[in-house]
Amino acid sequence: MTEYKDNKVFQLLEKGALIHSPDSVSIADDVDINRISGNGVVIHGGCRLRGASTSICRGAVIGDEGPVTIENCQIGPGVNLKGGYFKESVFLKNAAMGSGAHVREGTILEEWASGAHSVGFKQTILFPYVTVGSLVNFCDCLMAGGTGKKNHSEVGSSYIHFNFTPNQDKAAASLIGDVPFGVFLDQPPIFLGGQGGLVGPSRLAFGTVIAAGSIYRKDELRPGRLISAGEGRPVNIPYSTGIYRNIKRIVKNNILYVANLLALQQWYQYAREEFVSEEFPQLLLDGLREKVSMGIHERLKRLREFSEKLPESADKYSEQMQEKASSKLLFQLSEFQEKWLEIEYALAGGAGEGDFLRYRELFLSKLAAQINDYGQDYLTVIKSLQSDVVSQGGLWLQGIVDEVSRRSFEMLPNCGLI
Repeated sequence: MTEYKDNKVFQLLEKGALIHSPDSVSIADDVDINRISGNGVVIHGGCRLRGASTSICRGAVIGDEGPVTIENCQIGPGVNLKGGYFKESVFLKNAAMGSGAHVREGTILEEWASGAHSVGFKQTILFPYVTVGSLVNFCDCLMAGGTGKKNHSEVGSSYIHFNFTPNQDKAAASLIGDVPFGVFLDQPPIFLGGQGGLVGPSRLAFGTVIAAGSIYRKDELRPGRLISAGEGRPVNIPYSTGIYRNIKRIVKNNILYVANLLALQQWYQYAREEFVSEEFPQLLLDGLREKVSMGIHERLKRLREFSEKLPESADKYSEQMQEKASSKLLFQLSEFQEKWLEIEYALAGGAGEGDFLRYRELFLSKLAAQINDYGQDYLTVIKSLQSDVVSQGGLWLQGIVDEVSRRSFEMLPNCGLI
């Protein structure tokens, strides 16, 4: 072993980590070994660790089914990343990903969330217990719902979230569940059947079931609905890219998505902070905060790009429709483009002030008492909260969503969003 004494693989072995085929494992110079536990950590052959912010907690298993590359990820206790590429993402306690994964920046898997083999994530947030099948592409979305390992939201195999449009934009993030209710782990699960897809930007209520083989293109805000979206009648009509014929739903859903991320940011800042411990170290909390901030920045970037396309859209639409052009639509296109900088400033400013702050203080005081009684295990404490405490927390988080979205909606009177 003397040949390893001056490299980081040997240092990690000295800390007690089990590294199979250490000659084949690569740890870059910028990795801080102090951020990697030696307690029960297993790293299989062919794995590569990179990035100054990479951290790995006790009991994590890396590369169980194939080589893994990790770059600036924060990995919690008991996480199992079986094979693939993982960049600038966070995995909380007992999260898992199968082989062939491709997980990119801004992704968060909370406790017990998982993906099977050959799954692609980017800018995706899965709340505790959410399970994703194999051969899934799930980018630019947040999914909540479910109460435990036997009652969880699920995405069937061969599913895709469509997040890129023929107009070359990604203003297409989807809320599958939401933050204000989803964080309390007491909502009915959502099921997206396999061999299907969701066309963003969409919003789905808790308890929604979409049958296998369905491509769903709408919002469903009524809880507990079964949806089967068949092929419908054939369509073959003239079409020109670059024309937005209805932006109301795009704008509304994107603003609400950002508002939910701002609520989640507050949840991480004030509620999750109370659970910092050996099982949930500060490094993981820092990772959560960084990734949700990345998500907010990404959504604002995509909306900005969307707004920049609207003047050209208006010109093309007017040219195509002539006297039949809708003045209402033209007003909406112009209004959003002209108001975008103000809206971006309002969204970037965060939650701001409001009546919801008093509910935050009430909730946090009750949360602290619950932690004192039950300890710092996040799932145990959240599930033990009484309904009145959950209501206070919900009023706090929903208040953020309402306040943020209201400020933006009021700037767009022609869109009729309020």
